[in-house]
Amino acid sequence: MEWRSVAALVVVVAVAVVWAAQHFWTGRPEAVRAPETVAQGASRTPGTADGPPVTGPAPASPPPSPSAGPLVVDVSGKVARPGVHRLPAGSRVEDALEAAGGVRPGTDTSGLNRARLLTDGEQVAVGVDPAPGAGPVAGPGAAGVAGVAGPVSLGTATAEQLETLPGVGPVLAAAIIAHRTESGGFQSVDQLRDVRGIGDRRFEDLRELVRP
Repeated sequence: MEWRSVAALVVVVAVAVVWAAQHFWTGRPEAVRAPETVAQGASRTPGTADGPPVTGPAPASPPPSPSAGPLVVDVSGKVARPGVHRLPAGSRVEDALEAAGGVRPGTDTSGLNRARLLTDGEQVAVGVDPAPGAGPVAGPGAAGVAGVAGPVSLGTATAEQLETLPGVGPVLAAAIIAHRTESGGFQSVDQLRDVRGIGDRRFEDLRELVRP
């Protein structure tokens, strides 16, 4: 064979080998990679129908409102039965006056708001002026009702302080101070009866407004 024929045969064989190799490479089986496991709930929105329930502390429920209990009210001054009275919740000044036996005849009650709602622990003073240092009773509609911050001390009060009590003028205030000096002070409110010029009626007006 001539060298040209040999060269042509070599070229044909080489082309055939290249084609066979390419065909084999493109037709070989390839390994398939398994898909990654998706984290449960990663693509879900919490709180939706397809998602997991929302976890976390439950919203705090409002505290229960305290039940309304009875009112304790101190009714003093010109009433039949002054003292501490217990009334149902929602009572008004008029109810407190009825519990105290009513207002004494002739007492001026124009400054009392009988329709005002009462508050627990307050004092309703009827027909008397506030004691020294007293202020208005706290609470809605308290205008016209005297609130006593504290009773007048018979053992330490000055004549000016004693004169703020109902029915006590300069003469009676001086008599109280003189009795205090002579007897060594007041051991109880009942000793106020021993002061000249204080009768049963005036003592009843003062007993809730003073202390030894």
